[in-house]
Amino acid sequence: MRESTVKRETKETQITATLNIDKSGDCIISTGIGFFDHMLTAFTVHGGFGLKLECKGDLEVDCHHTAEDVGIVLGGAFKAALGVSQIMRYGSARIPMDESLGWCDTDISGRPFLVFDARFKSAQVGTLDTQMVEEFMRAFAFNAGITLHIGAYGDNDHHKIEAMFKALAYALKAAVKVNADGKVISTKGVL
Repeated sequence: MRESTVKRETKETQITATLNIDKSGDCIISTGIGFFDHMLTAFTVHGGFGLKLECKGDLEVDCHHTAEDVGIVLGGAFKAALGVSQIMRYGSARIPMDESLGWCDTDISGRPFLVFDARFKSAQVGTLDTQMVEEFMRAFAFNAGITLHIGAYGDNDHHKIEAMFKALAYALKAAVKVNADGKVISTKGVL
């Protein structure tokens, strides 16, 4: 089983996350931001991952530190749990949700990068600032060491964000599969 536990403690947040890439079912998430918990749950369920994540953040300030630091911790846990370079490496997904469509293309390459293409009409969905979706994705991608292209279109911000989190889950689910022939998929011979 590819599993890791990562902890991060700062003056702004205290986070512990245990991620299992190969085992679905365990999904216990508490960040203090209801909609964010819902998105992380969707990511976990649709990715077929196991995730236990607890975050105590300075929500009396705003949601920024919590959302970004969860991205840092979850990305670090993903990178640590992966631990094998003989993976399929690439994954893509397009997920419709009513009038919205979310998409994600990823390369688990050790070369972190983010291209984010979504615009939101609302400042918040629940108590999550919509601008924090991009900040979470950036923190996750850079700490996981992946190239991530992600976006959505539609009218309903809830639908767009949820479609993106689900697309991320399905893209990563494909990318983390172990290559059956045991080879590294790279002309360099390493990722």
